Amino acid sequence: MKARLRRRQIRAIDLFSGAGGSSWGAQKAGVKIVAAFDMWKVAASTYQNNFPKATFYTGKLENRSPRALAKKLGRIDLILASPECTNHSPAKGGKPRCEESKKTAYQVIRFARAFKPRWIVIENVVSMRGWKRYLYFKRRLEKLGYKIREQVLNAAEFGVPQSRRRLFLLCDRVRQPAEIIPTRRGKPKSASSFVDMNGRYSFSPLKTKTRAKPTLARARRAISHVGSRASFLMVYYGSDAAGGWQRLGAPLRTITTLDRFALVRPNGSGHKMRMLQVPELKVAMGMRGMKFIKGTRRDRVKLIGNAVCPPVMRQAVKTLTAGPL
Repeated sequence: MKARLRRRQIRAIDLFSGAGGSSWGAQKAGVKIVAAFDMWKVAASTYQNNFPKATFYTGKLENRSPRALAKKLGRIDLILASPECTNHSPAKGGKPRCEESKKTAYQVIRFARAFKPRWIVIENVVSMRGWKRYLYFKRRLEKLGYKIREQVLNAAEFGVPQSRRRLFLLCDRVRQPAEIIPTRRGKPKSASSFVDMNGRYSFSPLKTKTRAKPTLARARRAISHVGSRASFLMVYYGSDAAGGWQRLGAPLRTITTLDRFALVRPNGSGHKMRMLQVPELKVAMGMRGMKFIKGTRRDRVKLIGNAVCPPVMRQAVKTLTAGPL
């Protein structure tokens, strides 16, 4: 019998890479990460810590020549891209939106035209579909020869203990991309699966003279539902349409770039609280194994909140690239 031919390894670049959640997921799917791009130097340090063999480029993509990069980096089969999402996100509330920021998505077009990859995976907040140029953006991809599947994926359906819905555009120049099928069967993982209840982290009293009134109001709402003897999670910063708290038995709500969630537990004479810590948030994002730089807590929380959940990207890439090249 003839020896079985090995499948050529897929080579990828990651645009707007951040800490590297997309790259980590793609790597788990067997992809070789060749290069990554991001403006934030903190993200660059973290990325290079996790992907020392990949070339990292800082600065604006608008100032890069994709053609020159294509000559330097060689064959690229896959582009991963998570364009700037803040100005699409409802988390910004009623604040003015920056149209120029939204247009960073067009860099995907520029790089796709130069590199001509077989596949592209674009990830963003679901509300990107409300962008006035969204259909135009998709048509530009189609003019380059890509067949597109638009799919909203929830990280909780891929073994991640977080309810995080994101839009994925799956693009293939050869055939229509297949549907991404969730990998988690049955009940999703809950917040209790990653929250450390063993006293590793220090607590402070819930009620203090400096504690904000809205924070105490959220705690009272939670206690009225779960009772005075149960622990729960509370939204410490920001707003929440669900009352500002949640049970530990449910997946964590969406992690943002702010230090958002606090654990509240009874202590005999009342309640005490602490913020969820970076190691816990990493697990809640499905980022086990990734190394984060020693920097400010705010920077690390922002890196995590901006990231793509690796298990979701792994399944997206695995499904998209299945079959012959």
